[in-house]
Amino acid sequence: MEVRIQHGKVNPAAYQTMMKLEGFVKESGLDETLYEFIKIRTSQINGCAFCLDMHTRDLRKMGETEQRIYLLSAWREAPFYSEKERAVLELTEAVTSISAAGVPQDVFDRVRKHFDEREFVTLIMAINTINSWNRIAISTGMFPGCM
Repeated sequence: MEVRIQHGKVNPAAYQTMMKLEGFVKESGLDETLYEFIKIRTSQINGCAFCLDMHTRDLRKMGETEQRIYLLSAWREAPFYSEKERAVLELTEAVTSISAAGVPQDVFDRVRKHFDEREFVTLIMAINTINSWNRIAISTGMFPGCM
């Protein structure tokens, strides 16, 4: 396997723009584990092996259980996620697949039970950031271990 384009080398300004988005989310106060769940669930939906490999390893280093990592794609059927985590995972799926049904009002309402308006916008930015990273990684041919 070969990477098609070394995006960070050929267009450093574009890479730095993405890093600014990443920095915004990391500095926002969003729970780190929740952000990694967003990254993994989004990457599962988008089929981004590079990001799945990176973020499952990151979550393990943070001390997350293998069970919660492995069952993330089936979170609805697994009793290991809090109501707050479930709301965020549902929002993550809706935003990642936004052309299918938008973000339904009931999903919005479930998330708003746990997050204020500012935090809601931060969640949207977090979901959009990993969606962008997935699209960059897939489009440029990145794969686990390529960096």
